[in-house]
Amino acid sequence: MTKKQPFKTDQEKFWAGKFGDEYISRNYYDEMIVNNIALFSKVFSKIGVPKSVIEFGPNIGLNLVAINILSPHTKFSGVEINKSAYNELKKLGYVKAYNQSLLNFKTGKKYDLCFTSGVLIHLDPSVLNTAYEVLFQHSKKYILLIEYYNPTPVEINYRGHQHKLFKRDFAGELIDKYKSKVKLIDYGFVYHKDPFPLDDATWFLLEKTQK
Repeated sequence: MTKKQPFKTDQEKFWAGKFGDEYISRNYYDEMIVNNIALFSKVFSKIGVPKSVIEFGPNIGLNLVAINILSPHTKFSGVEINKSAYNELKKLGYVKAYNQSLLNFKTGKKYDLCFTSGVLIHLDPSVLNTAYEVLFQHSKKYILLIEYYNPTPVEINYRGHQHKLFKRDFAGELIDKYKSKVKLIDYGFVYHKDPFPLDDATWFLLEKTQK
């Protein structure tokens, strides 16, 4: 499903354009799927296999491919801002794909698991509250954040580009925003020299306890 909407930030335009196109070929390899399977196996050992999953910013769907291998009966959706990546995502066949920014995404549906992987780090910090709200409102039960962590907000030069990568405590901010409505149930760090590396990513699994 394609739905054009005006972008709110420079970061959205950045990922929707040429840089986002180049990201596809730079990050597509079979080993990544194997590494993703290792991570989601850990996550699902805590919560069981979700019946429905939506990923915000799936690119061509390597995370969803991994989850599908673990659970082929799960229903998948993906919200991808880059048109080229969206076109590849649709080819998977089992993913309901949306070509738009997560900041504009609205649907009446809720999903057992909502997650991001390396997406919040690329958003303008001024729109993070909107991103948290989208995750919260579309989650039926669980929210998973796989992002770079830093205890305090910091901006990092990203492949020669300024204002395109930010580290902070995303999970902590989401928990503080919704207080008693979500709780942390697990977290972990995947070292870049791990047998199944994910570039020093930290993951946080949250459970939604109230609507």
